[in-house]
Amino acid sequence: MQKGLCRRNRVWNRTREDTALELIDISVAKGEARAYAAVSSRCSANHTDSLSKSLRMRLGEKMSPFLVSVTRNVLIGVGWRVQPKMNSYLWSASASDALSAHGYSSNELTISCLSYLMRMPQFLKFATNGSCSGRGCCRAALPEAVALTRFALWISFDEPNTLFVTNPCSYAMVVESTWYNFTTPDMYGYEEIPKKFPRGVPLVIDFSIRNGSCPEKGQHPPPDYACVSGNSSCSNATSGLGYVCKCWDHYDGNPYIANGCQDIDECKLRDLYPCSSDGICKNTLGGYACPCKSGMKGDGVKGTCTHIFPQAARTILGATSGVFLVAVLSFLIFLRKEKRKMREFYEKNGGRTLEKAKFIKLFKKEKLKPILKSSNFIGKGGFGEVYKGLLDNEQVAVKKPITGSVLENEQFANEVIIQSQIIHKNIVRLVGCCLEVDAPILVYEFLCNGSLDDILHDNRKVPLNLDVRLSIAAESADGLVYMHSKTSTKILHGDVKPANILLDDKFVPKISDFGISRLIARDIQHTGSIIGDMSYMDPVYLQTGLLTEKSDVYSFGVVILELISRKKATHSDGGSLVNNFLEAYKKEKKATPLFDKEIAVTEDLEIIDSLACIAVECLNLDVDQRPWMTDVAERLLIMDRSRKA
Repeated sequence: MQKGLCRRNRVWNRTREDTALELIDISVAKGEARAYAAVSSRCSANHTDSLSKSLRMRLGEKMSPFLVSVTRNVLIGVGWRVQPKMNSYLWSASASDALSAHGYSSNELTISCLSYLMRMPQFLKFATNGSCSGRGCCRAALPEAVALTRFALWISFDEPNTLFVTNPCSYAMVVESTWYNFTTPDMYGYEEIPKKFPRGVPLVIDFSIRNGSCPEKGQHPPPDYACVSGNSSCSNATSGLGYVCKCWDHYDGNPYIANGCQDIDECKLRDLYPCSSDGICKNTLGGYACPCKSGMKGDGVKGTCTHIFPQAARTILGATSGVFLVAVLSFLIFLRKEKRKMREFYEKNGGRTLEKAKFIKLFKKEKLKPILKSSNFIGKGGFGEVYKGLLDNEQVAVKKPITGSVLENEQFANEVIIQSQIIHKNIVRLVGCCLEVDAPILVYEFLCNGSLDDILHDNRKVPLNLDVRLSIAAESADGLVYMHSKTSTKILHGDVKPANILLDDKFVPKISDFGISRLIARDIQHTGSIIGDMSYMDPVYLQTGLLTEKSDVYSFGVVILELISRKKATHSDGGSLVNNFLEAYKKEKKATPLFDKEIAVTEDLEIIDSLACIAVECLNLDVDQRPWMTDVAERLLIMDRSRKA
């Protein structure tokens, strides 16, 4: 606040200069902002003494991007006798002025208006609310085509105030043209308007890029061109030189930044972009459409949609109704046959029995259809194709039989029965199945790391330290022990191999693929057929067809060899990992050269030798000399716990 004291008819002047304004809001699209500006006043204490508070405002120099809007603001005076004056320091566009840079010249312009009422109180009634016609309130427009960056605002009226008791103050303000609504109480009381608007009154400020202009059509924009967003255009400034950037119609945002102008959804702004209730609003890039609903014609934007149903259409409808009815009946008969067929499949595949099984969900055929697409295919096993998908918010693996043979039906039904009895952390969980098809479809939990075979032999060579390999061996063995001896009915796997050991995100192993397993009663051990992978098959089982727990022990021995060597059971040249290993072990009682170099470090050779020793015992051709799976699992679990201790 700058204070100057002058004495003329006992008037004290105080001048306030505003260089920092409180922002109300800003509109990039309009190129304008609103801020609070102070109100100038002159208040009388008696007939002769008065205090005048004037306002000076500076928005910048001649090239300032900010200008007082001459189209959106007006000068207003309030009081029974008041002549507000606005002394404007402006820069008018004058390219010929040699004193100006960028084509501006400095000028001064005084703008004023007059509010006048007779001195007697009875004449105050001529002031009316809402009117700034010169009685209690006056109004003056600001001159156009000027660049107004600063001004001074004061009240000029030297006559003594004879109504100082009731009407002590007069006011002047530059304010948004549509904002102020005059009321006669504003003329009464001391500092009434500043009290009414303590933060000030809204002033509209134009802003634009002053150091350039819009490029001509076909002209390449300059390097510092500010309209960088697509879907935007340049417009010359409304006040002074320069330009502003605006988003195209049907776009909104900030045109001064890259990709700032984005398409708007007109369908969400029905007040601005009409679409009748008989139309269908469709948002498009840079616009929208409102076609009439089906069976109607017209324009949904204009609200002229009407129904279409001419006489010809009614005639055709009558003629085709019979054909349509026949088609519907035929379709219903087809659906009935399909439902009957699905019911027969359900019954044949043991649906009644499986309804009583715990922890097994029975899925409808239609629910699995979205998953059984080629885009979801992830692999192919001995008895079916495997697909990955989302079912009831759970990632699952869906196994579909390759063909619909009776043998496969038996195998899949067998797998359902077996899996329904097994709940163990190292055995893949069966979520459910679909029986409404010729061959049942199985749904398993999905394990993200794939199979042990993938991890060991994939070209990516995923790092796999000894601790992880030992845990995989120990926990896989624990899963097999559960199958062999901890279920109500003995379960033999018959196809133990790395491809049937799946790994979750923490490399926890889970035994899978029970398609060839058999429920073996305590006194029945013949399977009746030999099925499995020959590279892991027990030679005794191949000769006799007799599947026992020791058959799974042999196959597991091959798995241990692959874990410590990272070599396939059958080499590409036809060689056998088992034969190579047993020959080396027979000669030197160890097979160190065959160990995987990633884990064959000196300090770990002892534990790897122990694993090799267990594998050799499992691979013994004398079935009676092989250890039981419980013994194998116990030794591996002890080794695993010892490593982790």
